[in-house]
Amino acid sequence: MTAERSRLAEFLPYRLSITSNAVSQRIAVEYRSQFDLKQTEWRVMAVLGDVGPLTQRQLVGATFMDKVAVNRACKALVDGELVKRDRNTFDGRSHLLELTEKGTALHARVMPLALRMEAEIMSCLSAKERRDFSKTLDKLFAKVRDIDLDACADDE
Repeated sequence: MTAERSRLAEFLPYRLSITSNAVSQRIAVEYRSQFDLKQTEWRVMAVLGDVGPLTQRQLVGATFMDKVAVNRACKALVDGELVKRDRNTFDGRSHLLELTEKGTALHARVMPLALRMEAEIMSCLSAKERRDFSKTLDKLFAKVRDIDLDACADDE
C-alpha cells in the first residue's frame, strides 16, 4: 500500500487536481460568504468579464467545466440578473451570455478579492518561481492540447 500511495503522491494529474481543488475551495469560501456566489458561477462571470459575450458551448470550452455545471451556473446568474441571454445573430440556434450592468459591477467588486487571494497563495514563491511556475503550467496545458488534437485527428 505504501508504494501505491507514493505513486499517487507523485502522479501529476492527482497533484494538479488536489492543488487546484484546494485553491478553488479556499477562494470559493470568500465568494460565497461575501458575494453569495458559487464557485461555478464566479468562474462563468470571470470568463465573461474577461472575454465578453460567449455561448454556453464556448463557456464549457473556456472553463473546462461540464455542460450541466455551466448550464446551472448560467441559469442562476440569469435568474440573479447578473448575466443576460441574447439571441446569437451569427447562429440562431444558440444564445450569447453577457454580464449585465449589475453583473459587471459585481465582477469589479470580486476581482480585487480574487487577486488578493491569488497574491496571498502565491506569496510562498519567489518572483522567479512564480514566472517558472506560470511557464510550466503553460507548457503542460499546451502539451495536453496537442495530445487532444492528435487524438481528435486519429478519430477522423
